Amino acid sequence: MTFSTLKFPLYAKLTFVLLSLSIITVVLYYGQNILIPILLSLFFAILLRPVAVFLNVRLRFPNVIAVFVSVTMFVVFVLAIIVFVWWQVADMTDDWNKIKYNLSDHFDHFQRWIKQRFHVSYTRQESYIHTVRDETLKGESELMGNTLSTFTDTIINVILIPVYTFLILLYRNLFVKFLHKAVKEKNQPLLQTILVQVKIVVQSYIVGLLIEMGMVATLTTVGFMLFGIQYAILLGAITAILNLIPYIGILTAAIIAIIVTLGNSNDISLIIGILVVNVIVHLIDTNFIVPKIVGNKVSINALATIVGVISGGALGGIPGMILSIPLMAIVKIIFDHIEPFKPWGFLLGNSVPDKFELPLIKKVIDKLN
Repeated sequence: MTFSTLKFPLYAKLTFVLLSLSIITVVLYYGQNILIPILLSLFFAILLRPVAVFLNVRLRFPNVIAVFVSVTMFVVFVLAIIVFVWWQVADMTDDWNKIKYNLSDHFDHFQRWIKQRFHVSYTRQESYIHTVRDETLKGESELMGNTLSTFTDTIINVILIPVYTFLILLYRNLFVKFLHKAVKEKNQPLLQTILVQVKIVVQSYIVGLLIEMGMVATLTTVGFMLFGIQYAILLGAITAILNLIPYIGILTAAIIAIIVTLGNSNDISLIIGILVVNVIVHLIDTNFIVPKIVGNKVSINALATIVGVISGGALGGIPGMILSIPLMAIVKIIFDHIEPFKPWGFLLGNSVPDKFELPLIKKVIDKLN
């Protein structure tokens, strides 16, 4: 039996593409509580696979024991980071009264500046503050409900992610065999190539991120110490963690560092030190650490990265932002190996043509037609 290929006009293909994207977006948004833990677990399983294989093959551990030990080691590593940050935060809470006093003093200076600069009286400023506070209190019950729901989801995910990671590692061969059975025989080499490249990209990306976090934390901590900024170790760790969110994270970390510093000192000049350190660390991170340590395995251009991070944040919050780049890298690998999608893979890449290439645009349009 022979089948004829149906050819649709450009507007019909565009409609199908937009409809497919809309369905995918809806599924990702409403299924984020299920998909995000599974995706995180999948990436952690890919990262831990060499450890599990080493324990299983070299040290002769049974497969179940090797997987369990690998996941346990990873959980202990993450818990160690959390305990370290918590320990640093506990030191800061000892100075809470001092922090509140200094922030109140800075707020008074800010009100005085507004009065002198914009001629807004203290009474009107207080009125604005009370209005904002009243509007905030109106949604307090909803906010508390959302906070409780978010906290509950977080606890559930903290429990589920190690379990998912363990099961994905344990049944990894089952998933690979399923993919081979789902793909036609002639496409088996292509599938194998894609699986190998995805494994390499995810492993190199996550390991690179861990090394990058360590280097960013060290550089930021040393810089803050040189400027005499208090809680330099805690702020360095926060900067390294938030730096996982491209572009947005370093800015958020700088704002947190400024607020904490203003709460501990009346010296406004320290803000300049924070900004100088963050700018220098960001330049080093962008121009040296990321290209040399993380590498160009994730070959996504800056525009696609920013759009992906913002879209990931809109769909899945902070976890969505963190997952956006490796997911885009996996999508690009798939696009690069499937003929109809190759132009879109090129569009996501970071190779910039020396001049405007009309044939490239024509090639994309020809693929649509």
